[in-house]
Amino acid sequence: MKQPPQYKVELADTSYFRKSVKCQYACPVGTDAGGYVRAIAEGDFELAYLIARGPNPLASICGRVCGAPCEAACRRSDIDQPVSIRALKRFAAKEYGMESKEFDPMLLLKKVAVSAGLRQRRGLEDLTALLEALSRNELTPPTGDKIAIIGSGPAGLAAAHDLAVMGFRPTIFEMEPEPAGMLAYGIPEYRLPRHLIRAEIEVIKALGVEIICNTVVGKDITFADIRSEHKATLIAVGAKRSRALPIPGGDAKGVIGGVELLRDIGAGQMPELGKRVVVIGGGNVAFDVSRTVIRQVGFDVSRTALRASTVQEVHLCCLESLDDMPADDVEIIEGHEEGVRLCAGLGPKEILTDDEGRVRAISFKPVLSIFDENGRFAPKFDEEKVTTIQADTVLWAIGQATDVSFVDAQRDGIELTDRGLISVDPETLATSAPDVFVTGDAAYGPGLMIKAVASGKQAARSIHSSLLGSDFSCNATGTHTCLPRYKREKDYEKLIRFHPDTEPVDERKLAQDIEVERCFSLPQAHQEAARCLDCGTNTIFDSAKCVLCGGCVDVCPENCLRIVSVSRIQANGQTQQVLEALLGDTPHDKASAIIKEEDRCIRCAQCADRCPVGAITMEHFSFTDGLTMRTLTPKAMDK
Repeated sequence: MKQPPQYKVELADTSYFRKSVKCQYACPVGTDAGGYVRAIAEGDFELAYLIARGPNPLASICGRVCGAPCEAACRRSDIDQPVSIRALKRFAAKEYGMESKEFDPMLLLKKVAVSAGLRQRRGLEDLTALLEALSRNELTPPTGDKIAIIGSGPAGLAAAHDLAVMGFRPTIFEMEPEPAGMLAYGIPEYRLPRHLIRAEIEVIKALGVEIICNTVVGKDITFADIRSEHKATLIAVGAKRSRALPIPGGDAKGVIGGVELLRDIGAGQMPELGKRVVVIGGGNVAFDVSRTVIRQVGFDVSRTALRASTVQEVHLCCLESLDDMPADDVEIIEGHEEGVRLCAGLGPKEILTDDEGRVRAISFKPVLSIFDENGRFAPKFDEEKVTTIQADTVLWAIGQATDVSFVDAQRDGIELTDRGLISVDPETLATSAPDVFVTGDAAYGPGLMIKAVASGKQAARSIHSSLLGSDFSCNATGTHTCLPRYKREKDYEKLIRFHPDTEPVDERKLAQDIEVERCFSLPQAHQEAARCLDCGTNTIFDSAKCVLCGGCVDVCPENCLRIVSVSRIQANGQTQQVLEALLGDTPHDKASAIIKEEDRCIRCAQCADRCPVGAITMEHFSFTDGLTMRTLTPKAMDK
């Protein structure tokens, strides 16, 4: 006889509800994405931006270029497609006034702090510590220990922001003429307008952060001098050097690093490129390079007139197939629209040169496989076949490296790895020197911008703990709020995802600063936000009231509820204890339970409306990562 199916169940505790808010759980800085999306749906755009800004000092920038792990986790994709969370963040920032000429950094700080207080956030980096100071019209500069930060990319800026909020005096040393690191010199302007970067930096400077540009550590100032003048030093130099392959002809004239090219164009220094350009790489940076080259429009030598691009064709060649390329789909699609010629499944063999040592072509071998049986990178090629592409310029975009040449292991007492990188504790971001910390790409390697922001915030907490003898413990606290009048937008489960509109191809290619992606209009933003399944709202069952009538099961449009015999429940230790406490001596096959398949629930509230005894309520769950400090004893600090 066939056995009835068994059901694995999980008790709904704080951890369960927290993980069910998948967008927030996936965000490295814990942004309440569902909170600001629902605020947009309800027309409260200021609250939407303030929620987004609370834990993230670069929120408006993330609205343009974030890798959006929240969207990858969005539960709406189980129905059709995820909510356009990143584009909605951009909309909220614009509606709030981040792009206005009248933008006031002090007003933003005050509003964020008040909003954070109202939402009962208690993390030191969430600006609640500024409430008293910001009740006045001016900020009192921080008076704590001086902290040096080398590099002003997203990790360095985030760390400086939080350290200033904590009362320290951060100073950022930046090698470029303008701050922001790879945000300004690595991300093309058609994706991230520079005025937005400047607005966010003005907010950080308003907190008392000093930024010193045109300063190369190891040349204009020594690493030792920086350490001697500051209580702690944070290395946040990012990954600003292109990697290359040691193939024949790799040092030919016309071979350039892609990151270096982006840096030069970001600094207004237009490189000389040939008519035929080949970009090697398959990630987002490779497409940034390719699409920037297509837009190569700049000033002539006299800086008085625009000169047109000399580039006539751009090939992008990568090891991966089209389906396996690491670049985002939108980059591939928009690159194709703009004329990037994709050559997938090819590995570079040799760069061919003319009599003067200049690039004239590059030969490739077809890729047979990229990884071995253990999943390790070990590409194999068809050595018998060769594909040759004519080229005047070759651009490497296969990866980036960090330059920490200003650090000398023996002189500075800092342990380095076999690869010449700084050895870092992945949890505390501390080095072998008690006063030196590392964050961002320099600590973990190149990654998403939002991960760099999270890393910078973690470094700030570690520096605080190290200098003040206190430790942070992160405690997630959850709060349930009953929603007696809970309603959803009409036909919200049928709404199709809005993709942001883009500028016409011919127009957006005219210059580097013409944004490709447009901001949502008000009707578009409202409708897209309405698609959110509101995962923070849950159906809460009161077993004392439930009469097991089955009305909720019958009315559920997604069939995510069912009544089953307790004997068919596979219970772990904790669940078993609860069942025994509830049932006592009652046999499990004589008792029934309602179980719910959480991933299928669309929060329509039909079960709550149908329940004749009020046993089901709709309640909003919110969680915060509260930071609790404990004073360390000298013995604990030694550890």
